[in-house]
Amino acid sequence: MEIPEKMARDCLQCATLQPDEWVKGKLVGSGSFGTVHLAMNKATGGLFVVKSARSGAGLQALENEAKILESLNSWYVVRCIGRDMLIGSNGEHKLNVFMEYMAGGSLSDMAEKFGGVLEEEVIRLYTREILHGLKYLHENGIVHCDIKCKNVLLCSSGNIKVADFGCAKRIKEIKSNGGVAGSWKSLSGTPLWMAPEVLRNEGLDFASDIWSLGCTVIEMATGRPPWSDEVSNPIAAVMKIACGNERPQFPTQLSKEGVDFLAKCLERDPKKRWTSEELH
Repeated sequence: MEIPEKMARDCLQCATLQPDEWVKGKLVGSGSFGTVHLAMNKATGGLFVVKSARSGAGLQALENEAKILESLNSWYVVRCIGRDMLIGSNGEHKLNVFMEYMAGGSLSDMAEKFGGVLEEEVIRLYTREILHGLKYLHENGIVHCDIKCKNVLLCSSGNIKVADFGCAKRIKEIKSNGGVAGSWKSLSGTPLWMAPEVLRNEGLDFASDIWSLGCTVIEMATGRPPWSDEVSNPIAAVMKIACGNERPQFPTQLSKEGVDFLAKCLERDPKKRWTSEELH
C-alpha cells in the first residue's frame, strides 16, 4: 500500500527546513552511525526524529539510508521527510536526516514493556506487517540486510514499519559485485540474525532477509537473540551458523503453524527458502 499523494506532500514540508526552523529534543537512540533525537517543526509543532552522523563510516551509512528511503513510498517502511548537510569551520561534515516519529519505539522496546516476550497472536500480526514491508522492498530491488526487533518500529495505533536502512543494498549493486557483499569486513548487519550464506560470503539476496525474519520471530517469542540458548560465545555462534547444518532452536510454545512458518524462513539452503510473496 502506497502513501496517498497529499499525505506525501504534507510530509515533505520538513525537506526544506532550515536550522532555525526546527528544534532538537531529547536523545532517543544512538549507535555506531551517530545519534537519533526527537525534533519539532517550530512552525507547525509537528514531531519528527532527526538522525545525525558526522564524517566517516556513520556518515556513509546514513547517506545510504537516506538515498534508499527517499526512493520508497509504503505504509510499511519508515518515511524519510528531508535532510540537510552542514559543514563545520574545520571542514567536518554533519548530515541530519529527518524521519517520521514512531511513538511506540522499536519492537524490542515494546516487548520489554510487556514482559519481554510476545504472545503468538501478536507475533503473527507484527510478522504479517513486516512481510508487507519486505515484499515491497524486494519488489523494489532492495535487500534490508539487518532485520531484527530493534529495526522494526511501532506507531501508537499498532502499525509496524521497517526502519534502519544503513546496511541496506540494492540487488543490482550486489549482482554487479558478483552476487556477494564484498570482503568479510564489508559485511553489514547483525551476525546472530544473518543467514548462513551471508556469513560464508557466498551470496546476499532477498532470501537473506527471510532468514533474518525467522530469527526475529524467535526474538519476539523468547525475548532473546536467536542462538542465545545454544552458544554463549558470539564467535562460536557465527561459526555454527556459517559452517554447521543446524537451525536456531524454535520456541517450544509456538503452534504447529508457527513452527511451520519458521521452518520455511530458516531453511539453510537459500534456494529452498520461501519468499516474502509465498509467506505473505
